[in-house]
Amino acid sequence: MSIQDIFESMDYGPAPEAAGEALAWLVDRGDTFGHFINGSWTAPGKGFESRNPATGETLAMLSQASADDVDATVSAARKAQRKWTRLSGHERARYLYAIARLVQKYSRLFAVLETLDNGKPIRESRDIDIPLVARHFYYHAGMAQLMEAELPDAEPLGVCGQIIPWNFPLLMLSWKIAPAIAMGNTVVLKPAEYTSLTALLFAEICQEAGLPKGVVNVVTGDGAVGEMIVNHPDIDKIAFTGSTSVGRKIREATAGSGKALTLELGGKSPYIVFDDADIDSAIEGLVDAIWFNQGQVCCAGSRLLVQEGIADRFYAKLKTRMDGLRIGDPLDKCIDIGAIVDPIQLETITRLVDEHGGEGEVYHANSALPETGCFYRPTLITGLHTSAWLMQEEIFGPVLVGTTFRTPKEAVELANNTRYGLAATVWTENINLALDIAPKLAAGVVWVNATNLFDAAAGFGGVRESGFGREGGWEGLTAYTRPKTKTKTLAPISPFAEGKDLAPSDGLDRTAKLFIGGKQARPDGGYMQAIWTRQGGLLGHVGIANRKDVRNAVEAAHKASGWGKTTGHLRAQILYYIAENLSARAKEFADRIDAMTGKRSGNKEVEASISRLFTYAAWADKYDGQVHGVPIRGVALAMHEPVGVIGALCADETPLLGLISAMAPAMAMGNTSVLVASQPFPLASTDFYQVLETSDVPDGVVSILTGDHVELSKTLSDHLDVDAVWSFSSTDLSADIEKRSAGNLKRTWVNNGQARDWFSTDGEGREFLRQATDVKNVWIPYGE
Repeated sequence: MSIQDIFESMDYGPAPEAAGEALAWLVDRGDTFGHFINGSWTAPGKGFESRNPATGETLAMLSQASADDVDATVSAARKAQRKWTRLSGHERARYLYAIARLVQKYSRLFAVLETLDNGKPIRESRDIDIPLVARHFYYHAGMAQLMEAELPDAEPLGVCGQIIPWNFPLLMLSWKIAPAIAMGNTVVLKPAEYTSLTALLFAEICQEAGLPKGVVNVVTGDGAVGEMIVNHPDIDKIAFTGSTSVGRKIREATAGSGKALTLELGGKSPYIVFDDADIDSAIEGLVDAIWFNQGQVCCAGSRLLVQEGIADRFYAKLKTRMDGLRIGDPLDKCIDIGAIVDPIQLETITRLVDEHGGEGEVYHANSALPETGCFYRPTLITGLHTSAWLMQEEIFGPVLVGTTFRTPKEAVELANNTRYGLAATVWTENINLALDIAPKLAAGVVWVNATNLFDAAAGFGGVRESGFGREGGWEGLTAYTRPKTKTKTLAPISPFAEGKDLAPSDGLDRTAKLFIGGKQARPDGGYMQAIWTRQGGLLGHVGIANRKDVRNAVEAAHKASGWGKTTGHLRAQILYYIAENLSARAKEFADRIDAMTGKRSGNKEVEASISRLFTYAAWADKYDGQVHGVPIRGVALAMHEPVGVIGALCADETPLLGLISAMAPAMAMGNTSVLVASQPFPLASTDFYQVLETSDVPDGVVSILTGDHVELSKTLSDHLDVDAVWSFSSTDLSADIEKRSAGNLKRTWVNNGQARDWFSTDGEGREFLRQATDVKNVWIPYGE
């Protein structure tokens, strides 16, 4: 194309990026790679090809890791971690700073290699991915520097197994490695099989930075290697980004192992456009939301919800914009849409649209495709009903599905009509409307009049089946640290043996009911359990709850969801009121605890319970979010939100304090809860619901069940309308709870059979508040 032709047509001319340096880097290494273990390279072994998806050409041969390779890697990481964690925060910060500088030094090499390996346009690799990689290492160098002063009670987890996807190979690496090593952990990283090359280049710059041997290790291979890492007994944490189906398997595989786990999984993110939006800006944002990286983005705005009054005009403008998108060689800086990562992924996208697109109207962009390579046209499918397959399932390609709404309420209902909850976009010129909608969306990240904004200072992660945990920011560091506390094994506590005298010790027949939806309720099964003193005296009976009682309690909890919309001040007042009413009956409760447990700790436990209620009343209006300083003209608001419905198996050893220690933080943060009382000593809990009845607690905010922890934990963990399960039971239910909770990937907090000192600071505080909240980051750009 001549200059004259360009001026006449106003078309973009080719602007290819030279690939010579990246290809020379591959040639210099023989186009073959082993693994990076303990600071050095292993000899290349049998493996697989890494291909350029735009041309089909082979870039390099990579090695398939064996079980021995994984064992050697974990051993090296374990040995290195002992020395690495003893370094000062400043010493670790210097290494992270050096890595950040080297990423910048080799930024062009990284960008070209990423585009060759992944197929994304060079503009995206060069201008978005690589600068963000450097930003993450700079940011976490600062975190390392501040750890000793700002996180004095935290320590590293140990060895972290990290498994990353193929859509953002180097960026996902930085999201995981930077915070892990900043906090004193060591890493075993497995990059995606399709896209391992930039991880191997990163290993080289770790050598150049002088990073101690074994701190960062990289092994390549297919999913079997990831499975070995997940199941390895000497790994302390698994961090995974990938599909929901694989995330569910990892949750099941790690159940009961004691491994910390963060999962950043799939999404079907809504892109909501109101009728007052700047339509042209919203369309440009939508181009970035769904066709950035060919739509191969977990948080892609793949569900367009546009207000009915502007829908026809919006769709017409959008189709015109789609037709102008340029598809071609990813190394051409004028290209908008690059290559799909692999022929298998291309076949999947094509099949899904062919099989399910007929439920609506399919529009493919009028764009020419290259003759070779893995390319797919930008696609819009409209007219789908809300339950259509393509409206519900992740396609992970350049395919946008759209529908309309009439009112803001309907927009929220449509947006939340999904099992996912990763991200959402709201486009409107009315900031009041935007800030009204954002908290109502089931998403870990909400962008206002923008999309796909990321920064190391703002945590990223989802809710529902988009996973749990956050990466980035202060909240992301909790995934790589644990409290500095020493634990001991918690011995199972059994109820006292049945006595001979069947008459109640005080002459009164005490048969406590369950407490569901603000009312006392007989157990559905109609069966009771006798509670005896150490001496064999009959104290009374409690109901044995079953799955139907759990169902009723969960339904009541959902009806009380308005509790989460109340002010922290109101919740604090009610918690103070509960404490006041408990204090008025302190002697009665103390005597009951002494009679049940056969100890003389009743007074101490009641006083600690009253103090704990005061603690969470104090926190109810003080556990604030943050305003993150992100490098845009705007802010990212990190908002604490209630998790939802929490099912908790309360501590056996402290029947009143254990129940209140679970109930109070859940209430303070706006959750509703289904509490299963101490199994051997439940009467303090059934007495306590009388306090709740007189303390203005709204119906359904707290339900109390009595019965067998093993059976009730199964029902709570299986229940798809329970959002989190906590277990402090003396019966170690951790493995079963974590495995069963994989069904809807609910959050779990279990004791792994370890005791907690409920009378100390170990029994209260920020850890409980973190478990009772999700963090939603709302990005709000400002300025004309």
